[in-house]
Amino acid sequence: MSLTADQVRWVAHLARLELSDPELATMTRQLSSILDYVDLLQQVNTDGVEPLAHPLPIHNVFRDDEPQPSLPVADALANAPDRHGDFYGIPAVLE
Repeated sequence: MSLTADQVRWVAHLARLELSDPELATMTRQLSSILDYVDLLQQVNTDGVEPLAHPLPIHNVFRDDEPQPSLPVADALANAPDRHGDFYGIPAVLE
């Protein structure tokens, strides 16, 4: 599937990219070859192939999410430049 320069220009517009004419020609050629490769992959017979999420056998490597005591407020606010009770003080951004 070959793309036209107008199609690439439209994709660049959607991505908020400004392409010069040489860049547009390069992108048209490169994106067309990517789509040609994807089209080639779609022609591969995958009947009987089990879908998989990862090519290697992996397991969840994260620890269980167990509640833990949090940092005390005094320690969390120890270096706060402006403190209002148990909260950080910040400059107002709205009137």
